[in-house]
Amino acid sequence: MKTKFKNPRAKHDFQGRPCSITGVGSYVPEKILTNAQLEKLVDTSDEWITTRTGIKERRIAAATEFTSDLAAKAARRAMEMAGITAEQIDLIIVASITPDMPFPNTACLVQQKIGARRVPAFDIEAACSGFLYALEVGQNFIASRNFETVLVIGAEKLSAITNWTDRNTCVLFGDGAGAAILQSRADSHGLLATVLGADGNKAELLSMPGGGSRCPASAQSVADGLHFLRMDGKETFKNAVQAMCSAANEVLTRCEIDITRIKCVIPHQANRRIIDAVGERLGATPEQLFVNLHKYGNTSAASVAIALDEAVRSGKVQRGDLILIVAFGAGLTWGAAVIEW
Repeated sequence: MKTKFKNPRAKHDFQGRPCSITGVGSYVPEKILTNAQLEKLVDTSDEWITTRTGIKERRIAAATEFTSDLAAKAARRAMEMAGITAEQIDLIIVASITPDMPFPNTACLVQQKIGARRVPAFDIEAACSGFLYALEVGQNFIASRNFETVLVIGAEKLSAITNWTDRNTCVLFGDGAGAAILQSRADSHGLLATVLGADGNKAELLSMPGGGSRCPASAQSVADGLHFLRMDGKETFKNAVQAMCSAANEVLTRCEIDITRIKCVIPHQANRRIIDAVGERLGATPEQLFVNLHKYGNTSAASVAIALDEAVRSGKVQRGDLILIVAFGAGLTWGAAVIEW
């Protein structure tokens, strides 16, 4: 039986056409860095990492492999699932906090790599919430009929900004990319509702101070380690659980459904304790939660995109199922979306 729900856009008198995800794809580098290997780099242990985070290993990009490379490989896999060519793509959006370089944007580099000539391409930066932000931007272009096919990518090479001498952060992060093709599909409602939020008053909890106009690169900034990410873990944890639960509940309310109607919950893969806390507060069962954190660690903007691809390809999600995606990141930023697959 087809799922029944309220059209959340109707309350805003928005008459746009529906936007569906017609293809997904992901890519992670070949190199695996295990907890046992990290024991040789910093004062840590597999037991310490596993009990506190749930992470067992993560993927690390090669020295000659960049964010745009990861993004392009994920994009090609999404294009293959959707059955489209590069010539059919009208817009490329890349979400990342680790672009190849400050400019040009990574989306332009992806455009060149996949052969999508002369189409608009831009990046957005909302940290771990980036893929959800990009989905909302992309779906509005579809809904308004400005474009027929939008490529959205979350991609990160976090190993490039990780301090491998800081055991509190280096155990958490990995590299990877996930992509989605957005189109209007007549027989599906696709993206049903999205909730986005941010709180700049807590920007200091998770940041990389160096490299911008406030702290340009210099010998001193490098010596001070300002080009590595920094995190207040305790406060980040507390804010993540609160924001993710609030966003998830709001987006469910907009669709006038409860958690029991959701087939698959895809939370940001940052920490197993956060995932469990969010799942418990939402009333989700262990069977509803999709978790691949143990394999990849926190891949920031790529996190929920990789998980969505794996959920679909593993058969966890079938046509017509409802998916809840929820994320939280630096900014602070957060977001949630309900999707009918």
